[in-house]
Amino acid sequence: MDWGLILSILGGALAVGLAGIGSAIGVGLAGAAANGVLTEDPDKFGTMLLLVALPGTQGIYGFLTGFLVAIKVGLLTGKIPVISFSQGLSIFFACVPIMLAGWISAIHQGKVCAAGIAVAAKKPEATMKAMIYGVMVETYAVLGLLASIILLTGIKL
Repeated sequence: MDWGLILSILGGALAVGLAGIGSAIGVGLAGAAANGVLTEDPDKFGTMLLLVALPGTQGIYGFLTGFLVAIKVGLLTGKIPVISFSQGLSIFFACVPIMLAGWISAIHQGKVCAAGIAVAAKKPEATMKAMIYGVMVETYAVLGLLASIILLTGIKL
């Protein structure tokens, strides 16, 4: 069995899966709050959409990381090199920053955005202030993505 390849694919798959799960939860939390606002004022859809979409970016970051792993191990070309156990483990651990940062930050960003939706509903002029708080949480997902990219780039196959 090729454990190096298995660990590599597992790392990429978990990056996609965990960041995606976090985004689904975060978007769900913000979306539920936005739907409550829209029952009272459907004209606020555009404002609510930005706050609902924000926690979805972590899923994109996880997908990007999984795609980079697929490229690195040759899944897209069919030219899969021999990947040692230690190389596979290295690729797996290179995916951990976005796995964890994407998963956890998306959930918390959804909570922050849901609270921001409540602010935007009552005080539309404060919408951008509420969005800034959501973007602050995004910073840590971006750092997780960058860490994973830097770590993946440094692994030689």
